[in-house]
Amino acid sequence: MEETPSVGQIYVKAIPLCSLNDVEKIKSEVKLGNILIVKITPLAKRSVEETKAVINELCDYVKNEGGDIARLGEERIVVTSHPVKIWRGK
Repeated sequence: MEETPSVGQIYVKAIPLCSLNDVEKIKSEVKLGNILIVKITPLAKRSVEETKAVINELCDYVKNEGGDIARLGEERIVVTSHPVKIWRGK
């Protein structure tokens, strides 16, 4: 049974990036305040250039929203909304 999201709740969600259409879904999740783990391999297998363009677009969007974005290994990125920042260490 799936739980209905409560207003004001922050969720950690895993989302695959399969096409350019998924960018708007990711942006709306960030706007809702959620933290996303995005698997980029589905799109990267089809087009490295599209993947780079999408990641650049998401970087610009997330930074403008006050969030953060970082690579998580070879296949994933983490996208956060304001005020969550990603610790990068040394």
